[in-house]
Amino acid sequence: MKLFKLSAVLLTLMWLSGCSTFGGDKEGAGVTDESSEVTVEDRNAESSGIEGDNPSGTDLNDTETMVIVGEDQYQGDELDDPASPLSNRVIYFEYDSSSVREEDLVVLEAHAAYLGDNPNVTIRLEGHTDERGAREYNLALGERRALSIRQTLMLQGAGINQFEVTSFGEERPVVEGFEENSWQQNRRVELIYIGH
Repeated sequence: MKLFKLSAVLLTLMWLSGCSTFGGDKEGAGVTDESSEVTVEDRNAESSGIEGDNPSGTDLNDTETMVIVGEDQYQGDELDDPASPLSNRVIYFEYDSSSVREEDLVVLEAHAAYLGDNPNVTIRLEGHTDERGAREYNLALGERRALSIRQTLMLQGAGINQFEVTSFGEERPVVEGFEENSWQQNRRVELIYIGH
C-alpha cells in the first residue's frame, strides 16, 4: 500500500513538472517591441562569398547578437498584415442565428474603418451554414448572416456600394464532420476583398 502511494505521489510530481514552463513571464508575451534580437551564425561565410563582414561594415564573429530596429513593423498593405484585425476575415455564428457576436465587433470595426478610408474597395460577404436544416432554409440563413455583417459594417462607416452579398448555405463546408466542432466552423461569413 505504501509503495502504491509513493508511486502515485512520484507520478503526480513528474506530471506537474512536465506542465511547468521555463524562462520568462507570460505578461509580456503579447507585447511587441520595436527592436528584436537576432543571433547571427557566420558558419557559411566562405561558401557564400562573405568573409565575416555584414553589409553594415561591422565584423560578426562566430556568434554575435545584433539588434534590428523596427523589424516587427509591417510595411505592406494593412490587409496583409498578420498582426492586424483585418487579417481575420471569417466571422462565426451560433446555431440558427444571424446575430453578430460581441467578440467579433472589434474585427468588424477595423474592416469598416478600412472600407471607409478606401471607398473604391469592394468586399464580397459569403454566408455559410452547417449541414443541418433544409437546403432552402440554409441558403436563406447564410444570406441573413451576410446581410447582418453588411449592416454592421455600414453602421460603422462603410458604403452600401462596397458590398456583394451571396449565400452558399451548406454547400461549401470548411470542415466535413457530423459533430458540433465541425458545425461551428461551418457557420460563418467570409469577408473577401475583391481584387486583392
